[in-house]
Amino acid sequence: MAQLRQNDSTSAKALTFTILTAARTGEVTGARWAEIDLKQKIWTIPAERMKAGREHRVPLSEAAVALLRSLPHEGNYLFPGPRSGKGLSNMAMLQLLRSLRDDGATVHGFRSSFRDWAADQTDVPREVVEACLAHAVGDGAELAYKRTDFL
Repeated sequence: MAQLRQNDSTSAKALTFTILTAARTGEVTGARWAEIDLKQKIWTIPAERMKAGREHRVPLSEAAVALLRSLPHEGNYLFPGPRSGKGLSNMAMLQLLRSLRDDGATVHGFRSSFRDWAADQTDVPREVVEACLAHAVGDGAELAYKRTDFL
């Protein structure tokens, strides 16, 4: 994180946001300003951009909000790519990560790190942690009755 904070590139900011939100690469590279509510500190990812096809609300930490406020608000994308009207490429963050470390770390691995941290360092219930990762937990009957996203 210290190295990322010293890097002012779009890729570094996108990777930082990915880590802070435990989001998937595609969710971040496709993130649009219309999905962000800075007043409520919530990022609402529409169902069509989610792996499971369900809308996902992400609470934004103070660090994530500060990062968003530091971004230029030009165009639709939080993290615009070099091609006009497109978001950052899905390889941009991985290439940056590889330039910072050569141990085989992946961008998606930060989601696994989040899961391990939550289990090892917090008392947050498993269901809440899995909801943060947009994972469905439980059998069909249990999922049919689950209506909350714990936000």
